[in-house]
Amino acid sequence: MSTVTGYSSDTRSIDINGCQLEVQYTAQLNAEYPDNTPVIVLLHEGLGCVELWRQFPQLLCERTHCPVVAYSRAGYGSSDPVALPRPLDYMTREAIDVLPVVLDAIGARRYILAGHSDGATIAAVNAGSTTDYRVRGLVLLAPHFFTEPKAVAAIQKTRDQYQSGDLRERLARYHKHVDVAFNGWCDAWLSPGFVEWNVADCIDYLRVPVLAIQGTADEYGTLAQIDEIRSRIYAPFEQTIITDCGHSPHLEATETTLSSIAYFVDRLIAIEQLH
Repeated sequence: MSTVTGYSSDTRSIDINGCQLEVQYTAQLNAEYPDNTPVIVLLHEGLGCVELWRQFPQLLCERTHCPVVAYSRAGYGSSDPVALPRPLDYMTREAIDVLPVVLDAIGARRYILAGHSDGATIAAVNAGSTTDYRVRGLVLLAPHFFTEPKAVAAIQKTRDQYQSGDLRERLARYHKHVDVAFNGWCDAWLSPGFVEWNVADCIDYLRVPVLAIQGTADEYGTLAQIDEIRSRIYAPFEQTIITDCGHSPHLEATETTLSSIAYFVDRLIAIEQLH
């Protein structure tokens, strides 16, 4: 069982293009980080936010000896809402128009982008579509590069739970604008046009090391997403496939996920020190 020994977390709002975003900064207590230490930026899933990472930012900070920053995208958590419906290319817009400005606001020299689900897609599109030498590596948890029937079926089931079950009540504990958070995600994924959604060409342009982590029992995706990376990528690539793990490896298989990321980050830092 993973435990946290000592860290400091500070949650605040930052202004990004006139929108207030909830941001959590986590660092080890009394730590002095060398200049080349990367900041790990956590990008949440389609229904996630800062709070729904739970203890993972602190555990990741302790295990990697890197500062960790998590933020809630517009429409999620305590961040400002967005206008609905979301455009079907909302992840690409987030990756290209918003994430670079967030990185500017954080102000670090080097970053590792660690995204989950939608957040993994945003991280990959950012690294494959922009030239930002601050981004030195990617950690992709249960990424999506194209629409799979399995994901659509799972989202339809989730919509039913939101409309007639207790999911709305549970999500409202974490999202100030819960209907915006849910409908912005759900309506885009269930739009007829989203069947053709595909951003896999971003993989062809990745030039930083990539770690992908996927559970074999993921209800929202299959190993075809990981196969797509492996078959297209030119950058260093490694994968961790976790048996009987669902869509959230960082919560369902925390120790395996932490160990994989820590090993990946340690080697990235070692490479940086050689230059």
